[in-house]
Amino acid sequence: MRVFVTGATGLVGSAVVAELLGSGHSVVALARSDDSAAAAQKAGAEPVRGALADLDVIREAAAKADGVIHLAFANAFNSAEALAHAVAEETAALKAQAEVLVGSDRPLVTVSGTPYVPGRASTESDPHSTDGPVGGRGRTVTEVLGFADRGVRTSAIRLPRTVHNDGKGGFAGLLTTIARQTGVSGYPGDGTQRWPAVHALDAAVLFRLALEKAEPGTAWHAVADEGVAVAGIAEVIGRRLGLPVESVPEETYGTLGPLFAIDQPASSTHTQQALGWVPTHPSLLADLENIRS
Repeated sequence: MRVFVTGATGLVGSAVVAELLGSGHSVVALARSDDSAAAAQKAGAEPVRGALADLDVIREAAAKADGVIHLAFANAFNSAEALAHAVAEETAALKAQAEVLVGSDRPLVTVSGTPYVPGRASTESDPHSTDGPVGGRGRTVTEVLGFADRGVRTSAIRLPRTVHNDGKGGFAGLLTTIARQTGVSGYPGDGTQRWPAVHALDAAVLFRLALEKAEPGTAWHAVADEGVAVAGIAEVIGRRLGLPVESVPEETYGTLGPLFAIDQPASSTHTQQALGWVPTHPSLLADLENIRS
């Protein structure tokens, strides 16, 4: 397939591009800067200049593709206003891509997060989360999955709170960044809350599998670690950076504080059985051993 990929040079996107190219697909990558275009070209993709807000560019690229994988999202977690703008921007871009694929039976694979279900690990059958700071993304994905009724083979890969590679990425990566800034490897609450996680290279395989064979309107969990205690994550970070490990106020994490404090394990049993997806790369705690002080 000729696959249009947004967010192609990010942590997840670069892994997805490599997986697609290694499996015989070709990639057209949305590139918002010269540096991104150069990185995409170096990886073997064909860059198309444009940002997520450039809807005409996105429509044209999606219309010419055999399939679409949407990964782009603005890194705008510094304020509630910036986050709301990022969600609105992504919503417009996703709907634009879905609209041009109506009636084509071509795949559109988008990204979401594993939902929060009180008292148990979430599963693929649970609805997308529509509350909280990023609830708008869940509402958008739910709407886009509905394009399955309009002849688009939509699917959503639900990523866990931490997608990691070489000790970097996701919420665990944010904990590392804040630890470096504050001199304390912190965690909110008592640290018993659990975060699911996956290695970026394993997640990339699942995006390819969904592109190739997911049924329309389906959601899948890219989860390798069902739930890792946040205190345990902070302990590895503290040891690798030589910093004390302790509980810190939820407000330390700004708009993401409420998400950081939630116990949110997730299962991928159905995904592994139905799509034949088998995570093979290092677990989160093992990968965090790659953090360098």
